Amino acid sequence: AENLLCRLQENFQVLTEKLTLRNILFGTWVIFNFLLEEMGERINDLEKRVADLMTEAGVENSDEELR
Repeated sequence: AENLLCRLQENFQVLTEKLTLRNILFGTWVIFNFLLEEMGERINDLEKRVADLMTEAGVENSDEELR
C-alpha cells in the first residue's frame, strides 16, 4: 500500500509539472501573438504616415512602389 501511495504521488508530481509547463507555454504563445499583432498595427500605421507625408510633399507613389 505504501508503494502504491509513492507511485501515486510521483504520478501526481509528473502531471503537475506537465500542466505547469503547458500553462507557461500557452502564456508565452498568447504574449507572442499579441506582440506580433501589435507590431503589425504599428507597421500599418507607419506606412500610412509615410504615405501621408509623401502626399503632403507632393510625391505621387502607389503603395506597390513603396514596397
